[in-house]
Amino acid sequence: MSFIAGIDEAGRGPMIGPMVIAMVYCPGEKLKLLASLGFKDSKKVAPSTRRRLAKILPSIGCGVEKVVVEPHLIDCAVKGECYQNLNYLEAAMAAGLINQVAQSIPLETVYIDSPDPVPDRYAEAVKSLLKIPVRLVVENHADEKYVIVGAASIVAKVERDSIIEELKKTYGDFGSGYPSDPKTKRFAVEWLKKNPEPPPIARKEWDSWKKLLGK
Repeated sequence: MSFIAGIDEAGRGPMIGPMVIAMVYCPGEKLKLLASLGFKDSKKVAPSTRRRLAKILPSIGCGVEKVVVEPHLIDCAVKGECYQNLNYLEAAMAAGLINQVAQSIPLETVYIDSPDPVPDRYAEAVKSLLKIPVRLVVENHADEKYVIVGAASIVAKVERDSIIEELKKTYGDFGSGYPSDPKTKRFAVEWLKKNPEPPPIARKEWDSWKKLLGK
């Protein structure tokens, strides 16, 4: 039995909180079932439905792996002090998921949503880090084109949303964490009125924080 996998992330752009990269892998014959159940790009699925869909994957014979990339590691990549840049950090995490699963699951093809506007460049970065040869299909907007990537986008989004809700119990309601969110902006401004540095959950290399700090 051969397996098809999809990889996508949630939370690449926020100024607060981690990024989550998820991989969903299923027997090839399960793809039609995924589509019939409503798996697709997470942005097109209501939050309650996303949570329900993410929970049922194991029951239909699909596996899930996730990695949470904390803000300090994202900052390190953005500065070029590790992983060269943010795209290479994502490539390393994606390759790590593939290597982990491929040890015990016969992966035929892995579909990946490329964060790089040049997908071939991102594909080469992932491929260079693989320990086991696997066919890769790397495209922009793959979450809209392939149901298996849509499933991964749902898992990643549900996991990040859960983490964000837990962080709010400690830091208060900072909204979505995205720079365009007025609630997030207010939180950042108020935080810096009381503290000399952004909170530990912040991506300090983001321009949004630097502007507030006058850097």
